[in-house]
Amino acid sequence: MKSLAAFALLMCWATASLADNDRGLYAGAGVGIFNIKARDITEVQALASEFDSDDTSFKVFGGWRFNRYIAAELDYNDFGKPDDDVNGVPVSAEIYGFAPMLVGTLPLGPLEVFAKVGYLFYDLKVKAGGQKLGSISGNDENLIYGAGLGLTIFGHLNARLAYERIDVSDTVDDADAVWLTGEWRF
Repeated sequence: MKSLAAFALLMCWATASLADNDRGLYAGAGVGIFNIKARDITEVQALASEFDSDDTSFKVFGGWRFNRYIAAELDYNDFGKPDDDVNGVPVSAEIYGFAPMLVGTLPLGPLEVFAKVGYLFYDLKVKAGGQKLGSISGNDENLIYGAGLGLTIFGHLNARLAYERIDVSDTVDDADAVWLTGEWRF
């Protein structure tokens, strides 16, 4: 019974403290797992079969909450360097870039459900056999979107678990990331 009362008190306190950060500046950082799948890339001879790998990724971001429901955000994503052995040839990929995003949030007390959509301006490098067998590199921009859950604690700290899907390029079949982030709402 004491636990239930403490939980109810915590929820009331957290809900009341949310009112002072409904709008304004926020900044944060996160860590995640990025996965990329590619196959049949003609520029890289080794990719006649599928390349499927993941790596630890990092992000920093900042944004402005216009109200409780809408925010604009700018993310910098470093998706790491996934590597795999494809047909006996070492293949590695590297992708990083900036993503302006529009974020929609449905607050449910200290919990929130959110969705985001934007464009990722990125640099993609794929190397096979240390570039001996071919490589692709270049800048591009594509759609990025995602959704997740957040929890606001201590009034200004928001912890989030999110999934993002990246439409990387015509040569990549699948790219996505799962993030654990923290943001401070000023």
